[in-house]
Amino acid sequence: MINLLKKYWPLMAIGALLTVVSFYLAKPGKEIVQGPVEEDIAPKEGLKLKDIHYTQDDPEARIKWVLDAKEVTFSEDRNFIIFHDFRLEVVPEDRPWFRLKGEKGEYSRDSGDMKLWGNLEGSSQNGYRIATELIRINEKEGHVKTDKPVKIFGPFFSVKGRGLFIDLEKESVKVLSDVTTTIFKESLT
Repeated sequence: MINLLKKYWPLMAIGALLTVVSFYLAKPGKEIVQGPVEEDIAPKEGLKLKDIHYTQDDPEARIKWVLDAKEVTFSEDRNFIIFHDFRLEVVPEDRPWFRLKGEKGEYSRDSGDMKLWGNLEGSSQNGYRIATELIRINEKEGHVKTDKPVKIFGPFFSVKGRGLFIDLEKESVKVLSDVTTTIFKESLT
């Protein structure tokens, strides 16, 4: 069991970090917003900001995250958020940081669903990387999934396949089909 956790720790960490990020988007905390440029306020669209730098630091959870985006749009009721050309960094106090960048994201506070897509690339401080076109996160159900091709790279392995399902409660990771795994004799880093 310990060897299994050691092998899949990076994937479980990626899923856990994505869930934590979606949780903090919904939960108010200590927030710092720097440099937004208010573009316009439309009744249906709500508020649109450009060049946003949003930081949230939660001492209770011992985690800090930062969202940088070229554009963020809030719905009129503030329950739906769309962001473009984003870079997300999650920095837990006791674990390696994780960064994810992509072209577009949507988050619904009501349903707890987050959809990220467009050349998604993630990396962690300890050398793990993930690349795909689409990730869906449901914080209420505690899972991360995609039906698109996915590539996961670590210091000693790479996994390519189609589809990904991460159950955060059970700490299980599945690449669903067309799986190719390569284990390296020596570390790539």
